[in-house]
This record gives sequence, structure tokens and C-alpha cells, in this order.
Amino acid sequence: MTTTAPTTATTPPPAPDSMIGAARITMRDQSGAGDHLGEVERKLGLLETLWDSGFVRKALLLVLLGVIWEIYGRALQNPLLFPTLSETFESMRDGVMSGVLPMRAWSSIKVLLMGYVAGVLLAAILTIAAINTRVGTDFLETMTAMFSPLPAIALLPLALIWFGLGNGSLVFILIHSVLWAVALNTHSGFRSVSQTMRMVGRNYGLRGLAYVFRILIPAAFPSILTGLKIGWAFAWRTLIAAELVFGVSSGQGGLGWYIFENRNLLDIPAVFAGLLTVIVIGLVVENLIFRTLERRTVLKWGMQN
Repeated sequence: MTTTAPTTATTPPPAPDSMIGAARITMRDQSGAGDHLGEVERKLGLLETLWDSGFVRKALLLVLLGVIWEIYGRALQNPLLFPTLSETFESMRDGVMSGVLPMRAWSSIKVLLMGYVAGVLLAAILTIAAINTRVGTDFLETMTAMFSPLPAIALLPLALIWFGLGNGSLVFILIHSVLWAVALNTHSGFRSVSQTMRMVGRNYGLRGLAYVFRILIPAAFPSILTGLKIGWAFAWRTLIAAELVFGVSSGQGGLGWYIFENRNLLDIPAVFAGLLTVIVIGLVVENLIFRTLERRTVLKWGMQN
């Protein structure tokens, strides 16, 4: 009978000190490389930081459009048809230095504010009545369906008969252009508020205006802000179009009359300067006022990305 010798575990001979030191160096190098590869936050360069800014990107787009404008105007070589951007800026500078262009712009803005504020207040009253009563809802839906498709400028002849040659006619058509857009978006936002939010307000005993201001308005604010922006855009372009007619009737007016007057004088660079002023005011209101309001409300509250 044969017997097998028991197997014993053999331990490897100890490694020399030089091999241990080399292994430690290798592990340290690999660890450093791993830390570098696993980096989750990296400092952006100057160009990346600038490109990450929406203001810089929009400014670059405007510069590009300006360059295209200048090149096309120089290639056309017909200031009566299409002046260059430099000629437009020169005419705008002359209008600003003489004080005519700021005076006309301020005249338009004053009338716009009166009509816009009045339209927003009326829209708020109609929407609050619609959200609390069935009769109010039926009235708002019927009036919106009737008057929302009607262009505000089409009411200008009637407004001139009813309110005469004054700011009352312009304010009337501005209220029409603002009222239905704001009311429609606000009412749509109120109806989209979840039942959970509504029950929370009811459980706290909120009724009437307290329920509207503490529950419905914060929850529907994205839609309300959209309505305010649409109402502003409608009012601004309606005002400029109305002033083209209203200025002829009264002999005075804002930017619309400034554009029409220089068109009659064949001062086309001044016409483009007036149009560019209208655009600049629109950009300032959109990006400075509404964008700031949006950033401090719906974006801060996490209601939009």
C-alpha cells in the first residue's frame, strides 16, 4: 500500500526591497492617473466661459447680422432703397443728438404703458371672475372667441370717431390687443393647475381672492408670464402701426409718425433708424425685463428648465 505525503502550502520567498519600492511607485503613478481621469469638474477656459453665456451668443448673432447688412448695403449702392448699417447709425446719432428720436420714443412708450397696464388689469378682472363663476367663464370664452381674431388696428377708425384725435384712441386699441391674449393665457394657466394644489388651498380654508393669489397665480405663473409677453408684443407692434395713421391725423406722434414723416421726406436712413429703434426697445424689454422676471420666478422655482 502506498501512502501519499501531505501537501503543505508553500509561501513565496520574500520580494527584495527594490521590487517593493518599484511596486509602490507604480501604484502611486496609477493612482494619480486615475484621479486625473475621474475628474468631474474642470475649470473652463476664457472662450468656453464666454460661449456659455447666452448674452454673448446673442450679441455675436447681432454682430453677424450687422455685418451682412453692411455688406449688402455697400454692394447695392442705393441709399434710397437700402442704406448701409453705418448710414443708419449715423442717422440715428443725428436723431439722438437733436433730441427728436428720444422724444418720439418716449411718446410711444408712455402711450404703450397706459394701454398695456389697463389691458392687464381688465384681463385680471375677467379671469378672476371666470375662475370663480360659471357665468364669468362663459363670458370670457365667448368674448375671447369673438374679439381675439379681430385685429386691433381694424378698430382704429371707430376709435378715432369715439375718442377723437387724442391718446384715448390709441389706448383703446392697445387695450384690445393686450386684453384677450393675457386673459386667454391666464385662464388656460388657471385651468391647468392640478387638483392636488387646489385641494391644498381648500384644506387651508382659502376662498375667493386669497385662493386666487396664493394658489392659482403661483401655480399658473408660467402661463401668465407667457401671456404678458405676448400681450406686450401685440401692443408694441399695434402702437407703431396705429401711429402711422394717427400721426397723419393729428400731426404728432411717436416712433410710427417719425418713420412715416421721414418716408415722405425720402430720408430712408432715418426710416431705418426709426425701425432700428423699435427693434432695440423690443430687445431691451424682452431680455432685460421679462427675462429677469422669468429668471427670478419660474426658473428659480424650478417650474421650467
